[in-house]
Amino acid sequence: MEEVDTVALITAWESGAPVLDVREDYEYIRGHVPGARSIPLPELSARVGEVPPGETVYVICASGNRSKRGAEILESAGRSAVSVAGGTRAWVSAGREVRRGPTP
Repeated sequence: MEEVDTVALITAWESGAPVLDVREDYEYIRGHVPGARSIPLPELSARVGEVPPGETVYVICASGNRSKRGAEILESAGRSAVSVAGGTRAWVSAGREVRRGPTP
């Protein structure tokens, strides 16, 4: 399982790469990477079919711990995934915008 930093996420996000947020719904609603899809980690194994194969998925959580497990789950299901070190906290610390509320 590969881990990338926030700079790599920003570059990928700006290019349209998919971002998967594996935090709980209440955490996601408080603020998430714009365009990130939400699938809480406890549900990911059962919902891995919702993650399209092909592109590398950037898995993010609050600080980088749950995203490691999320990336492992996706990789074991044949998806290409990387964990974002520092998570959403690092995204915010880099001065990046967050969206609040549920996914539209």
